Amino acid sequence: MSRLPALLVIIAFPAAAEPLDPPNLTILPRTAAETARIAAVLAPPVDFSKPEPFEALPGGAASVRARDTADAFSQSSGNMPFEREMDFKLGNGLFRKLWVAAPSSTQASDGLGPLYNARGCQNCHLKDGRGHVPEGPEDEAVSMFLRLSVPGGPSPEGIEDWIATSAEPTYGGQLQDFAAPGLAPEGRMRIDWQELPVTLDDGTVVTLRKPDYSVEDLNYGPMAGDVMLSPRVTPQMIGLGLLEAIPAADILAHADPEDRDGDGISGRPSITWSAEADAPMLGRFGLKAGTPTVLQQSASAFAGDMGIANALFPEPWGECTEAQTDCRAAVHGIEPGKRDGLEIDRQGLELTTFYARNLAVPERRRVDDPQVLRGKQLFHEAGCPACHVPKFVTHRLKDQPEQSFQLIWPYTDLLLHDMGEGLADGRPEGRATGREWRTAPLWGIGLTEQVSGHANFLHDGRARTILEAILWHGGEAEAARARVMALPAPDRAALVAFVEDL
Repeated sequence: MSRLPALLVIIAFPAAAEPLDPPNLTILPRTAAETARIAAVLAPPVDFSKPEPFEALPGGAASVRARDTADAFSQSSGNMPFEREMDFKLGNGLFRKLWVAAPSSTQASDGLGPLYNARGCQNCHLKDGRGHVPEGPEDEAVSMFLRLSVPGGPSPEGIEDWIATSAEPTYGGQLQDFAAPGLAPEGRMRIDWQELPVTLDDGTVVTLRKPDYSVEDLNYGPMAGDVMLSPRVTPQMIGLGLLEAIPAADILAHADPEDRDGDGISGRPSITWSAEADAPMLGRFGLKAGTPTVLQQSASAFAGDMGIANALFPEPWGECTEAQTDCRAAVHGIEPGKRDGLEIDRQGLELTTFYARNLAVPERRRVDDPQVLRGKQLFHEAGCPACHVPKFVTHRLKDQPEQSFQLIWPYTDLLLHDMGEGLADGRPEGRATGREWRTAPLWGIGLTEQVSGHANFLHDGRARTILEAILWHGGEAEAARARVMALPAPDRAALVAFVEDL
């Protein structure tokens, strides 16, 4: 049953969902025959004794053979035309590039900071994979940071249910723990852990770890008393272009904000502001789906994480606030007549975006294994696909062959869901409340340890195993969690085996 009409009651948009699609997509309309075929292909499975057609290719024709090395997430789309491979390699070079503070002899690389979280994209997304929590009090939180905000502020025109917040007045929108020479970093994130034992129905005890976040060594005075902190571990990079190419209407069709079907699941879309189109758009990226496109996500990371001025965020001081006068007055990397008057020009931003858009999803490894197939059946019986929607068909696109008209298996609806008090950060972002998170795509999750050298899951890396991540689910996912807790050990192992094969 379509849920779109109920959704439109709470969004100030006309019935057509097309304006919510990314502006960079040149979309070709589907025929009636294609629409019928897609509906048949996307129907839920009824036979769990064998894989569904094309299930081994989670990224469609863009999938690549799974490597058994740490480079498993660093391959280009399997269907990329040869003439586009150079752009991918150039984008890879920019993604791996280490920026330096101005002035420097390497003028093409200066502009870092003055305050920053990392010197390059690859520092956070090591091997294009997930970040990790600091291993100890002396370990730098290079691939993890804190978002900062205070209640109140402006709301974008035309978006209903926006929860107004503003950047922390002194420290800005995120805590930056590195600084250019002559300046002090903002401070350090501190994590204190508490162990929480959870007893499953068969008596098995699983110990969860609950983090408590604070900030120490502040160098620019105290933070606002009502500051809200939200930890973020960097996510993996695969499949972003395919997620961007899912029709907005197909995502909205899974939304049910009033839970009219009574299944306890009430996914809501994140309607956010597009810096490219200067208009509302469907949010797809970020842990609360606060960003609509891969380009804007890339530009935001350049500006916020590294302090690199770009076409969408041209301020040379990056995240420095008005209160940080020395930071705003510091030497920057903008030179008249060079790089479009920015620190990375439009071409560089677009090459980096092309790279990020085309990091391929590896093929499944055990798709026809009986244990994995049993786990898939249990996944469906537990109700997990209500949020982790298995498959979509992307738009037919005129000039993006890698993402055009692909049957993909991301296991996400890209919607916001209330995940309960245990995972709540208490910090709203756009339309997302402090208890809501975007459903994380599951593809590639079983290769996390191989790629990243660790297994840290959820928005802040607190879960060390797939089972721990499931046991942290609450809110709308409470019923599914209870069903998993009731499974006998062999079925529990089968469920985990299925998720790890995605």
